Amino acid sequence: MNVVLLGGGRIGQAIAKDLASDPRFHVTVVDRSQDALSRVAASSGCATRQADLSDPATVRQVVQGQDLVVEALPGFLGFRTLQAILEAGKPVVDIAFFPEDPFSLDGLARTQGLVAVVDAGVAPGLSNLLLGHHEATMERVLRFECLVGGLPVIRHWPFQYKAPFSPADVVEEYTRPARVRRNGRLVLLPALSELETLDFPEVGALEAFLTDGLRTLLRTSKVPDMVEKTLRYPGHAEWMKGLRHLGFFEAKPLKVGSVEVAPRELTVRLLERVWAFDEGEEDLTVMRIQIEGQEGGKRLLHSYFLLDRYDSESRVSSMARTTGYTAAAVVRLLGEGRYREPGITPLELVGRDPEAFGFLLDELAARGIRFRHEVREVEE
Repeated sequence: MNVVLLGGGRIGQAIAKDLASDPRFHVTVVDRSQDALSRVAASSGCATRQADLSDPATVRQVVQGQDLVVEALPGFLGFRTLQAILEAGKPVVDIAFFPEDPFSLDGLARTQGLVAVVDAGVAPGLSNLLLGHHEATMERVLRFECLVGGLPVIRHWPFQYKAPFSPADVVEEYTRPARVRRNGRLVLLPALSELETLDFPEVGALEAFLTDGLRTLLRTSKVPDMVEKTLRYPGHAEWMKGLRHLGFFEAKPLKVGSVEVAPRELTVRLLERVWAFDEGEEDLTVMRIQIEGQEGGKRLLHSYFLLDRYDSESRVSSMARTTGYTAAAVVRLLGEGRYREPGITPLELVGRDPEAFGFLLDELAARGIRFRHEVREVEE
């Protein structure tokens, strides 16, 4: 298969390297940054092409002659890029964290008979896959909770955080209202709210706060109680709340003397410097998923735990592994014809297919990404 990968950042590089190791795929990576493309070529041997992907016409042009497209661009480019890919008549695996509703493109994908797997990362992504599997296998799912975070191993004051993906997307998480479902009703709450501190084996104390991570689950799932929280080292949320309160995350331009400046754009540029991982700096990904419901006449709680670390041998970060290798596994799933359902398809829909579910978990396990799964009975 000819696969074109749009975006050669940290996660895009992991996808390229993984797919390039498979002789069934010929991968071309497209990015506007020649530096990023040089790194991709050096690490994976993939073909590269420099182009400005902010232009939908350019997107439609670069995907011509390709069998499948992988989109790994920042969220602000995600939706219109996905639309351009579908308009060009190409199936796609997408990991862009964009705020728009992907299902608004469902008709376009179905009309052309295209599979469009969206949010094919770690969370949203693997968390959705697990819930979809349990909704298909349990009599009734009553509660879903996902706690997830990507963190540097070494903590640096004041933020105790570095961004394993686009800082603009991180800021978006901290500003977009969080949608949760409680007692069957949609509830809208501020991002960074409902802060709690929890202890995680091998990591220690982490804080958890609301972010808008449920996304497609609010449409595809009927579970009455659902929530997702982001994990950070304690103290990070208060810094972010302070910056947000002062207006540093505002998108509307502010006049400073004779110049208009968008506070968020300036903040992201500054955070890019302090949140950037150093070459070879280690990170980790922590995730805990709880799925509770009726099964075999009992009320059971399924708990999944994931602790993934930087791979020093391949020099691939944990967030790039968990996100990028998930996307690469979905590419193989489609490439082998194991999933063919046209339309906008988040991973909870893929998870309802037992063969596809098992295939994806096996692919990740082969790369050292494994969940610890525990089941216990709970009182009703």
